[in-house]
Amino acid sequence: MTSLPAPAPSATGAKPPATARRIGARVLIGVPLAAYALVSLYPFLWMVSGAFKDQFEVVRGGHLIPEHPTLHTLTDTWNRLHFFDYFLNSLKVTALTVVLTLLIYAAAGYAFAVLRFPGRDWLYRLFVALLFVPGVTVLLPIILLEHNLGVLGTHYGLVLPFVNGTAPLSVMLLTGAFRAVPKELRDSARVDGAGEAHIFARVHLPLARPALITVALLTAIPTWNEYLLTKVSLNDESAYTLSLGLQQLSAQNVPHYNNLMAGALIVVIPVILLFLALQRYFVNGLVGAVKG
Repeated sequence: MTSLPAPAPSATGAKPPATARRIGARVLIGVPLAAYALVSLYPFLWMVSGAFKDQFEVVRGGHLIPEHPTLHTLTDTWNRLHFFDYFLNSLKVTALTVVLTLLIYAAAGYAFAVLRFPGRDWLYRLFVALLFVPGVTVLLPIILLEHNLGVLGTHYGLVLPFVNGTAPLSVMLLTGAFRAVPKELRDSARVDGAGEAHIFARVHLPLARPALITVALLTAIPTWNEYLLTKVSLNDESAYTLSLGLQQLSAQNVPHYNNLMAGALIVVIPVILLFLALQRYFVNGLVGAVKG
């Protein structure tokens, strides 16, 4: 007996094709994310807009795009309010913090990843556990220690706590990156007569460059923007960083909101440019450290 062909599915009961389902899922996820992105970006765009307006136009409100755009607000904020000196101070503190962080914790990450010594695993776990300790809980001990060391109120009194505060995350990322380096490369260098320092500098550091750049970014951005310890430590206006300069603008009796927005733009532009320039290495560094 010949079998009859199966009836075709009705139009109403047919399932949508896989491509249509994927498009529908992307739209369902993409629309809320796009709306959230617009809401998040709006204050930043308003800050950028206000930096190119005069005080009257900012107070009056109105459109996001300036009606009479001007560079006078930026130049006035940069020149008259000593922002160039604040910029140099922030650059000095951030650069010293990044350099010391890379030097110290690259060596520490190499030791945790490659070398064998008693208590290595427990010490590494201790560093990772420090990630969950809020920095504000050690603020008073840091101030007292800096006072006893004679560095309170100086830029070095900012750099040392910043370097210490980056230890947990830096050690975790760099240890993971160094563990991802093939063991055969180390063994080959050892056979050729290379010492530990040579293997560290010529084998592991070049291969861990994305992780090093990631650590540098994760150190530079919060150091550049840091306010609490800087506010508590520094009393000399000549040593102020950009965050304190920006706070001075907002603390005026009659704040000029266009200058305040221009100051905020000056603060964030270097961070944005730095991240955009190193974004590829940042993503690769995070992926490599997680795999390691």
